[in-house]
Amino acid sequence: MKSVIALFLFVLFAAACFAESKKEETPKAAQSIEELRQQLEKLLKDTHTPGMAVAIVHREGPEWIAGLGIADVASGRANTADTLFRIGSTSKAFASLAILKLVNEGKLSLDDSVHKLVPEVWFENRWEASDPVRVVNLLEHTTGWDDMHFREYSKDAPNIGLREAFEYDHSSRISRWRPGTRMAYCNSGPPVAAYIVEKITGERFEDYVQKNLFEPIGMKTATYFQPPQNAATTLYHDDGKTPYPYWNIIYRPSGAINASANAMANYVRFYLNRGSVNGAEVMPAASIERIESPTSTWAARDGLKAGYGLSNYWSINDGFVYHGHNGGVEGGLTDMTYMPDYGVGYFYSINSGSGVAFQKTGKLLRAYITRELQKPVVPAAGPLPASDAEYGGWYEADSPRIELMHFLERLIGMAYLSFDHDRLLLISLGGKDEYLPVDGKQFRQVPKKDPPHPVATLELITPNAEGQFIQVGLGMGTMKHIPGWFAISEIVLTAFVVLSMISILVYAPFWILGGLSKKRRRPLERGMRIWPLVAVLSLIGVTVVFMLASNDLIELLGNLTASSAAVFLLTIIFAVASIISAIAIWRAPRPEVRSRVRAYSLVVTVALLIATAYLAYWGIIGLRTWA
Repeated sequence: MKSVIALFLFVLFAAACFAESKKEETPKAAQSIEELRQQLEKLLKDTHTPGMAVAIVHREGPEWIAGLGIADVASGRANTADTLFRIGSTSKAFASLAILKLVNEGKLSLDDSVHKLVPEVWFENRWEASDPVRVVNLLEHTTGWDDMHFREYSKDAPNIGLREAFEYDHSSRISRWRPGTRMAYCNSGPPVAAYIVEKITGERFEDYVQKNLFEPIGMKTATYFQPPQNAATTLYHDDGKTPYPYWNIIYRPSGAINASANAMANYVRFYLNRGSVNGAEVMPAASIERIESPTSTWAARDGLKAGYGLSNYWSINDGFVYHGHNGGVEGGLTDMTYMPDYGVGYFYSINSGSGVAFQKTGKLLRAYITRELQKPVVPAAGPLPASDAEYGGWYEADSPRIELMHFLERLIGMAYLSFDHDRLLLISLGGKDEYLPVDGKQFRQVPKKDPPHPVATLELITPNAEGQFIQVGLGMGTMKHIPGWFAISEIVLTAFVVLSMISILVYAPFWILGGLSKKRRRPLERGMRIWPLVAVLSLIGVTVVFMLASNDLIELLGNLTASSAAVFLLTIIFAVASIISAIAIWRAPRPEVRSRVRAYSLVVTVALLIATAYLAYWGIIGLRTWA
């Protein structure tokens, strides 16, 4: 067993070294707005991104607000500071702000039961009697619900009401674990909170937000609905040329807002001034602090401050701690981030789906706003907790955002935790991470190249009736301790299945070419060779379909299309071919089949049957993404 662990750790360490060697360096900080503009315009050109909206804001007021590049490629219309961009999930915070406004007015509590407030909204929680879904769970993503399914994402309904939207498909609103324990991002939680706002106020949620938040904050042109064409930017594929149609998301409170750089500059300043705008209080400072503070996970209750609050999360870049929220729709990516301790923040949104452009823009903006700032003090390392030995061993991911990917996440998300002198080591496919103790069972990360984290981001969660868990990083991932024998078995079986499938692909050309010669043809062995190859090719086909559909995933997999039908058929073909392969071995006359061929076919067929059973257990065989 030790040799298997050693091999696993060596492979992960090698992967970590490779990942570190590929990591980009922090860009050179621009020394002026004009230099920053030039950097961003060059980035737009290099990444084929038509344009962006951008704002850099201080507590006292904006430093720079602009629209760069092109809003519409066909007409050549330029972006301005008033051009509307889709801000995606950055929209979620307005559901939290609206709820907190009602809390401050004494009309509800974050701890109120959702079922008691809106019994007409269907969801399933088998722990409802002891651990009901509460309002806070909707906004901190701790309901345990799956994220929206492809079918929900693909529904295009410009004027659908929230109640009608909930009735369209509710199969994702099923708690997979006790609410208020783990965090898993879920797009259907905030809309339920928005519906609670509607029921209490008697107003349509969008109208309530317009009157009570958009206008007081200074976002008068912001809208949840499709704006006039000449007022908004067009969204594009990664090529910067092919436009996306306007997407009317079924749950508008989760990601439908269109807003300009001018409006978002006021929004960032609203946070920097702790809920006030031009000296007038829109929200109490205590509400802003509450938005930034997670409370409802095991780790938060154990004292971990960093994480996902009420539609607002912590992030760490180059040693600085930020708050805010990003967002994404097809063809549009947004980030709204600020540092209240330094009184500065930024907003940017691009009208392309280019992840490279999005990430590099953020690095350029952060480099500029922090160029003269002193990094926060890193706390001194404390002693390891007395119970550290209890937490050593294997862990697997236990809070998947998308249940469809759980079968894969639990394998590739596996990690080995150990303690080396004064630090905690966590080795996974993502690399080898080192953490130093801060306070009790909390640890802060010490990256190899970036400055050390100034706050704790890993918590050894107090053991409970469900087992032993840790919460890792600001991705809010909860991991469950698993027995060593179980982890090793999964690693060995996964390696066995993967290597067997690779061997089928390597071996196939030789017997196919050999079959061209009459002397080497062996008809009785044909089925034992062909069916494993069919199985592997069908599985590769599923991967190819997802890759080809990646730029239009919602449209192609959320509806019954050639792509979604192909996934359904190919997964069934994989299972059927694997079973027929076993039948072919069983039925082939032993004296007329070479022993080495039979042995090899038996080995790879066992691997295929293991994969079939595993995928069938997780609902991948016969997957209907449109249903």
